[in-house]
Amino acid sequence: MSMSRARLLVLTLLAMVAFAANSVLCRLALKHTAIDAANFTAIRLLSGALVLWLLVMVRGSAQAGASSGNGNWPSALALLVYAAGFSFAYVDLGTGTGALLLFGAVQVTMIGHGLHAGEKLRARQWLGLLLACAGLVGLLLPGVSMPRPGSALLMLGAGVAWGVYSLRARGGSDPVRVTAGNFLRAAPLAVVLAAWLHRDGALDPSGMGLAVASGALASGIGYAIWYSTLPWLRATTAATVQLAVPVLAALGGTLLLAEPLTPRLLLATFAVLGGIALLLLHAARGIER
Repeated sequence: MSMSRARLLVLTLLAMVAFAANSVLCRLALKHTAIDAANFTAIRLLSGALVLWLLVMVRGSAQAGASSGNGNWPSALALLVYAAGFSFAYVDLGTGTGALLLFGAVQVTMIGHGLHAGEKLRARQWLGLLLACAGLVGLLLPGVSMPRPGSALLMLGAGVAWGVYSLRARGGSDPVRVTAGNFLRAAPLAVVLAAWLHRDGALDPSGMGLAVASGALASGIGYAIWYSTLPWLRATTAATVQLAVPVLAALGGTLLLAEPLTPRLLLATFAVLGGIALLLLHAARGIER
């Protein structure tokens, strides 16, 4: 079964917008409400699990989607490490520093795996990769401050876990069901983590609402869309596409948080999205010609 190029591009864009929205929601919750990182992670994964299970049920596979036989523990643990590391790191890290660390780790993990597995990049694809990286660094690096070592390591670990989770999801035959299974496995672990840290935990309606939106919409639906596109993308392409997320998140901050839209942001946006376009146009596999 093949996927048309137009559908692949649209689904990939929707997934990246969902990921960017997830970043914005997390920033809002941890910086502007009283919710803590552990409770945010638990509510996010629980909400995502519920929405994904409902999606599986609507598709006529409720029994399979609700069982623990779908997904697997290594992927669920990778999901938990990413979600928890992301939330805890952003308690101290600045937005630009965190995004640079996270997606830098994603690139090293996924592109390194792809090249190790024998994937080859054409000259135009290398140009796209370098252009996307240059745009991201140009956007984030000038504002980067020296991060705390512990928080930096948490975000690097989250990026590696996200890369591993994406790589493991590429071979799934039913991405929605598999993703639902992974969320159903990871969510109880996140609840245990939040309960363990209950002394330091905090909840409030605004923070909980943002966590639910992050889990149900940006994570649950967004991940289901993303993993439906991964079988048609090479590891190097899937890695580079995600460079769009911090740029889109910055644009979301401009629109939703009244952050200034600078010429540097515009140039970085064109560079990153242009580089991604070069990779998508030449590295997708199995699409119609």
